[in-house]
Amino acid sequence: MTSHHTDSTSTSTSTSTTATAHLRARDLQLARGGRVLLRGVDLTLAPGDRLAVVGENGRGKTTLLEALSGELEPDAGTIERHGGLGVVRQELTVQEDDARTIGSLLDELLARPLGVLRDLDEAAAALGEGTGSAAAQRYDDALAAATALDAWDGPRRLEVALKEVGALTDRERRLATMSVGQRYRVRLAGVIAARDELLLLDEPTNHLDTRGLAHLTRALREHTGAAAIVSHDRTLLAEVATGVLDLDPTSDGSPLLISGGLEQWEQTRRRHRAAWEDAHRAQQQEHQRRLSQAEAARSRLSTGWRPDKGTGRHQRQSRAPGVVRAMNERIEQLQQHRLEVPPPPPRLPLPLSDTRAGAPLLRAEQVRVDRGPGERARLVETSVRLEGGDRLLVVGPNGAGKTTLLRVLAGELSPSTGTVRRLGRARLGLLEQEDGQPTADHRGSPGERRRRDLTALFSQRPDLMLLDEPTNHLGISGVDNLLAALEETASAVVLATHDRSVLAALAHWPRLELGG
Repeated sequence: MTSHHTDSTSTSTSTSTTATAHLRARDLQLARGGRVLLRGVDLTLAPGDRLAVVGENGRGKTTLLEALSGELEPDAGTIERHGGLGVVRQELTVQEDDARTIGSLLDELLARPLGVLRDLDEAAAALGEGTGSAAAQRYDDALAAATALDAWDGPRRLEVALKEVGALTDRERRLATMSVGQRYRVRLAGVIAARDELLLLDEPTNHLDTRGLAHLTRALREHTGAAAIVSHDRTLLAEVATGVLDLDPTSDGSPLLISGGLEQWEQTRRRHRAAWEDAHRAQQQEHQRRLSQAEAARSRLSTGWRPDKGTGRHQRQSRAPGVVRAMNERIEQLQQHRLEVPPPPPRLPLPLSDTRAGAPLLRAEQVRVDRGPGERARLVETSVRLEGGDRLLVVGPNGAGKTTLLRVLAGELSPSTGTVRRLGRARLGLLEQEDGQPTADHRGSPGERRRRDLTALFSQRPDLMLLDEPTNHLGISGVDNLLAALEETASAVVLATHDRSVLAALAHWPRLELGG
């Protein structure tokens, strides 16, 4: 992937104009609720291109992918797609009466390779019945299509993907009976196995544990087509991205496109930010200079043009219009000198907590949560003691009991055995992994809802914060803001996560390993 302007603001990628390109977007403009999110976007994604789409929540990342997939009609511009399309959205919404099953979802996702194999069987049968050139051509075309997709290997790829991402495999299981994460993993496995030429993935690392993340990374690196990936996961993007489209504000309001990986993007973004801040300071200084000149002109109008005693009336009258004109010119210059630099993205507010360091907050002694008879426990016996200022990372594979432990500590789930005691009227706040189905009270994108949930939790100034995958759906700068806030708070923090960049950033925190 190459760019016309690697070190300048640009929205064009991949100079390839050959027929092999899987996606071309020209002069794209997208708006939501009357607000323009993106304008003038030009993209070309060719085989081997893996474009990371980054930016703070509300900047248009999901909207862009919706337009590129054809789900959303752009307000202006054109989009061309070539080859099969695989899409992973942030949410897979189902209603309670939804009759879809794991099997029906997987059949839908693998419809193309399965259809290609059916076409090949029919073409082979037709060829066996005759020797005409049309039958031979039909067979050759079907064979080429099956070979390009490696369609024969589709069922095996699906089996491997389901296992590696930790997805359920009961084809009769209804989607409505599954959790958000369970549905997400099934769909992701199907998209990986289908091997469509163009992949559009919105936060694909959500709900994956270490094993699932490794499989996703391998699948993307081995993908021979093109991909656009919206993700907050620095580790994934560092390993797979060949280019970055940054939708956060720039000095001229255009998205910033960088050829190369995450490191090149971070370096270029720092340079752009420094230049933007320098220009902003210079603009502020010039504005202040013009303001001072206008004030001085006003002062001269009221005092400066008055002549000395004895000056004739004619002289006073001839001088007054000149002073007025000078003042009006200064004021007009001030008004024309507008400040055009947009404000930086808002940071997550974290009110100061009055939690006393070392104050006893909570004791959980040998808590255990059972399932049905003969089934593995949801949470094996675990003990946790927390005091003011404590930090604790809860890690482990999916199904190890991380979410269960946080709900037990929060008092939302009673343990089968063991005790939980909240000490000294400690205030507890729980951020759940997902906010459930979107409702009238859950407007906006998943990322915007996530920021609101975090802001609401922080405003409670809890003594103990229990955070379940808090970086899900956040943008990269949002993750940075959150981690900085958690390092500074006097509250105790228990954080459950699979996010590899978070685990690396918080490597100095104590860890509780579940299911290891």
